[in-house]
Amino acid sequence: MSTGDDDVLGETSEGLQVELFHPDTDRETGDANVQAFGIDVHSRVFPLSCLFIALFIAGTLAFRSQAAGMFSAIQTGISAVAGWFYILSVNVFIVVVLYFALGKFGSIRIGGVEAEKDFSDFSWVAMLFSAGMGIGLMFFSVAEPIFHFGAVPPFYHDVQSGGAAARGAAMATTFFHWGIHPWAIYALVGLGLAFFSFNRGLPLTFRSIFWPLLGERIYGWPGHVIDILSVIATLFGLSTSLGIGVQQINAGLTALSGQFLPTTIPQAVWIQVVLIGIITAIATLSVAAGLDGGVRRLSEFNVYLMVTLLGAMLVVGPTLYVLANFVTSLGTYINVLPELAFWSQTGGGTTWQSGWTIFYWGWWISWSPFVGMFIARISKGRTVREFVLGVLIVPTLFSFFWMSTFGGSALFVELETGGSLVAAVNADVATAIYEMFSYFPLAVPLSALTVVLVVTFFVTSSDSGSLVIDHLTSGGKHDVPAAQRIFWAVIEGVIAAVLLIGGGLEALQTASITAGLPFTFVLLLMCYTVYVGLGNERRIMASEEFAEWMERLEERGSVQVQDDGVVVTDDGDPAPGDD
Repeated sequence: MSTGDDDVLGETSEGLQVELFHPDTDRETGDANVQAFGIDVHSRVFPLSCLFIALFIAGTLAFRSQAAGMFSAIQTGISAVAGWFYILSVNVFIVVVLYFALGKFGSIRIGGVEAEKDFSDFSWVAMLFSAGMGIGLMFFSVAEPIFHFGAVPPFYHDVQSGGAAARGAAMATTFFHWGIHPWAIYALVGLGLAFFSFNRGLPLTFRSIFWPLLGERIYGWPGHVIDILSVIATLFGLSTSLGIGVQQINAGLTALSGQFLPTTIPQAVWIQVVLIGIITAIATLSVAAGLDGGVRRLSEFNVYLMVTLLGAMLVVGPTLYVLANFVTSLGTYINVLPELAFWSQTGGGTTWQSGWTIFYWGWWISWSPFVGMFIARISKGRTVREFVLGVLIVPTLFSFFWMSTFGGSALFVELETGGSLVAAVNADVATAIYEMFSYFPLAVPLSALTVVLVVTFFVTSSDSGSLVIDHLTSGGKHDVPAAQRIFWAVIEGVIAAVLLIGGGLEALQTASITAGLPFTFVLLLMCYTVYVGLGNERRIMASEEFAEWMERLEERGSVQVQDDGVVVTDDGDPAPGDD
C-alpha cells in the first residue's frame, strides 16, 4: 500500500474514533493551563495541591513532638469506624473488574478498533511490577510471614502461634494481602483511566472517568476536587512506599558496613533522610529521560535483578521446602479466601486488622491513582479482557511465588533449623530479609543485591509517580516540561522524609489509611461510570454508523469482518465489541 493510502487509512480510523466515540465538547486537554516560566500546569489543581502539601509539611515539622501520637490516634480511629467499609469496598472492586473482563465488555479494545500496543508483553509486565508493589515485596516478603507465624492473626483462632500449623496461616494471610485484592483495585482504576482517555479522547486525569455523571462539569470545580484528591492520595501512597524502601536500604547498608567498613552505618532517621535525598537526585535523571527512555528501561532492569535474586535464593535456600510451601500455601489461601475476605475484627481487644489489613487496603487504594494511571498510560491496544486478566493473574502469581520463596525460607529457618527470626522481626521489621540471609550461603552478595534492587525500585517508583502526578496537575497532558516531573520527584522525597521524621513506620501507615478513605468513595463511583462508558461503547458499535465505518475500513484492508460478524484488526486480534 502506498504512503498516500496509509495516510488516508490513518485519517479514516482516527475519524471513526472522533466522530462516533468522542464526546461532543469544545474543551481541549490543557486548555485551562497556565503556561509561563517554562511550566505548563492546571490553573487550579496545581496551586491548590501545592498549598495542601506545604501546609502538611509545615504542620508536621512544627508539631513534631505531637505528630507521632496524632498519627497513631488517627489510624486507630479510622480503622475502628471505617474498617468494615474498606473491607466491603475492596471486595466490590474484585467483582466489578471480573464482570468487565469476563462479560460482554471483555473484547472492547482500549484505544479503538485499530489501536496497537505501545509496549511488548514483557515490557508491559515489567512496568506493572516496578510501578505496582516492588518495594513492598522486598520489605514484607520475610517480615510478614514471620510476624504472622510468631503471632497468628485472630482470624485463625484455633491455630497456635509458633507451631507447624501457624506456617499455613502465616502464608495464606500474606497471600491475602498481596494477591488479587490490590491488583483488582489497580485494574479498576487503570481500566477507567485508559478507556476514557484513549477511547473517549478525554484528558488522562481522574475527572474524565466521571464524564457519564458530570458531563462538561468535569472541567469545573467537581473535576478540580476529584483531581486534587487524586494528587493527595498518590503523593501519600507513593511516599509510604518510598519511606518503607529507604528504611530497608538503611538496614542493608548497616548490615554490610558492619562487615566491610571500619565504621558501621547506623540505622537512624537522619541517615534515611540523607538516603532519600541521594536516591531522589538519582531519580531525577531517569525522570528527565521520560517514559520510554528512563522508566521502561529501568523497569526491565528491575525484572532481571528480581529474577536473579529469586533464582539465587531458590538455589542456596531450601528449594524443595519452598516449592512444597508454595503449593500448600496456595491451597490454604484458596480455601480460606471466601471467609477471610469479608472477615472484620470486631472484638478480641487487639488492633491486628488495623495494623495489617486496613493499612494494606488503605495503602493500595491511595497507591491506586499512581499505579492505575501508569498502567493506563502503557496499556493502549489491549482488550479489556486481556488488560484485566493480565493485571490480576500475572503479578499475583509472581507475588505468591516470591513470598513463598523468601517467606518460606524464613519459616524453614524457624521450624527446621532452630533459628530465631521472630525476635529480629519484632525488633526491627526492616532488617528481616538480611537476618534471614545470614542463615544461608552467599549472605553478603544476596544482601548487596537486595540493597541495589530496593534502590532501583525506589527510582522507578519515583519516576513513575512523577509522570502520573504531572498528568494530574497539568490538565491531563501527556507531554509536559521535564522540570515539572523533576519537581514532583523532589516533593515525593520530601514528604517521605517528613513522614519518617514525624513518626516513622506508623506515620507512613496512617498517611496511607487517611488518604485512602475519601478516595474509596471515588472508586465506588468509578465502578458505575466505567460500566456506563463501556455500555455506551457497545451501543455505538451496534449502530448503523459504526457498520458503515467498518465497511470502509474493510475495503481499505485495515480490518476484516468475518462470517460470524467478528471484527478482526490487521494483527489478527478481535476488535472491540466482539465476544
